[in-house]
Amino acid sequence: MQIEENGAHLTWNNSSYDLNVITDNMGSKAIDISQLQKNTGLLTLDPGFVNTGSCKSRICFVDGEKGILRYRGYDIQDLVDHCDFVEVAYLLVKGELPTLKQRHEYQELLNKHSLLHTDMQLFFRSFPQHAHPMAILSSMVASLSAFYPEMDEDADPEDNIDLTVTRLLSKMRTIAAFTYRQMKGQDAIPPSYKYTYCANFLNMMFTSPVINYTPNPVHVKALNQLLIIQAEHEQNCSTSAVRLVASSGANLYASVSAGCCALWGKRHGGANQAVLDMLTKIQSEGLTSKEVIERAKDKNNDFRLSGFGHRVYKTYDPRAKIAKKICEEVLGESAGTDPLLQIALELEEAALSDQYFIDRNLYPNVDFYTGLTLHAMGIPSSMFTVLFAMGRLPGWIAHWLEWTHDPYQKIGRPRQVYIGPTERAVIPIEERATQEAVTVAEHNNDSDEIIL
Repeated sequence: MQIEENGAHLTWNNSSYDLNVITDNMGSKAIDISQLQKNTGLLTLDPGFVNTGSCKSRICFVDGEKGILRYRGYDIQDLVDHCDFVEVAYLLVKGELPTLKQRHEYQELLNKHSLLHTDMQLFFRSFPQHAHPMAILSSMVASLSAFYPEMDEDADPEDNIDLTVTRLLSKMRTIAAFTYRQMKGQDAIPPSYKYTYCANFLNMMFTSPVINYTPNPVHVKALNQLLIIQAEHEQNCSTSAVRLVASSGANLYASVSAGCCALWGKRHGGANQAVLDMLTKIQSEGLTSKEVIERAKDKNNDFRLSGFGHRVYKTYDPRAKIAKKICEEVLGESAGTDPLLQIALELEEAALSDQYFIDRNLYPNVDFYTGLTLHAMGIPSSMFTVLFAMGRLPGWIAHWLEWTHDPYQKIGRPRQVYIGPTERAVIPIEERATQEAVTVAEHNNDSDEIIL
C-alpha cells in the first residue's frame, strides 16, 4: 500500500483541501476522507456503503469487474481444487496454509473441542420444534460465552484467543447439526472422532438408530467445496456486522452471533433458498424459460429472478462456476434428468443470451446452484443459511482477529444526513389535551352541519 504524492483536491467555500489517495496492493485507489469533517465540516453520504472502505484488510481480495476472488492471495478455484475446508479455515484464521503436521494437529484440536457442555445441550429441548434454525444457531453461539469464558487471566492472551477460535469452529458445526435434529424431533448425535470435519457434520445430522449411515464421499467432498466458496467475501453485510460489533470490544461469540443474524436475511444468506423456491414454483406452474425471462424483464410484474446479479460482480461470479460443477457431481447420473437442474440450466442459457441481461451484467451468482446441491444431499431448505454460516465462520473469525490486532481501529460510529424536523418546543401535555378536545369539538360541529 502506498500514498500517492499528488493526492486529491477538494474545493469548497472558496477554500482548497488536500486529501490523500491510497493505492492498495492490487492497484486500486481510495481517497482517504478520515479527516474530511475535521478540516471542512463536511460529511459524505453513501447509502449501503457502496463506495466506502471501512477498513484496511489482508484477508480477501475481490475484483467484480474481472471475476476474481482470492483468500490471502490464493485463487478460489485453486483452493477448491487442492484443499479441504479445514485447511482453508486455517489459512483464513492463521494467515498461511498449514503444513501436514499443522493440518493433523488442527484436525485433532477441532475434534477435541467438538462436544457441547451437557447443560448447553438442554437448551435445544427448550426451543419449539418449529423454531427457525437460524434463531437457534444465533442464540446458541451467543450463549457459548456463558459456558466457555474466553479469557483465563493466567494464560497467554494469544493462547486464549486460539482456544476460543478453535472452540467456535468446532462447536458451531455441532450446534448446526443439533439444530437440524431438534427441528426433526430427534435426539442429538454426538460428534465422532473417526470422521473428518465435514463427514462428522453429515454423520451428526443423518445418523439414526435404525439406519446404518455412512457419509457419502461425494457429499463430503461437495460440502467441503461449498463451505470453501462461502468462507469469505470481503466486507459483505454479515462480515461488516461482525466487525462493527467487535469494534465495541465485544467478545468473539457475541460478534459472530451478530453475523449470524445479519446472514439470516433473504437478501444475504437466504438467497439460495429463494432460488430453490423459485425453481420449484416454475416446475409446478409448468413455465418455460422464455416465459420466466419475460416475467423477469416486465417492470409491472412482481416476479423476481432469484440467483442472478450481484452487487460486486459485473461478470460471471467465480463461485457460481464452481457451484455449478459441484451440483452436477452430486447429482451424478441423474443430473441429466433432474427437473429442477434442467430448469436452472435452461434459465441460465436463456438469460446469458438475452440482451436485457447482458446489458445489465446479470449473471448467475453463487446462490443459483448451491441450493440445488444441498437439496440433492437431503438437507432441507430451512437449513441452507445455517450451512452458509458454517462456511462463512472462518472469514468472520479472521476479521474479528484482524480488528483485535489493529492498534488504529476505532469503534464503528457512522454518521448520518439528518432530514427530520427542525427545532421545536414541547407543548405541555395538559395544553395538548385541550387542543385535542377543541379539534374534536370543531370536527363534530362540522359533521353536524354536513348532516343538516
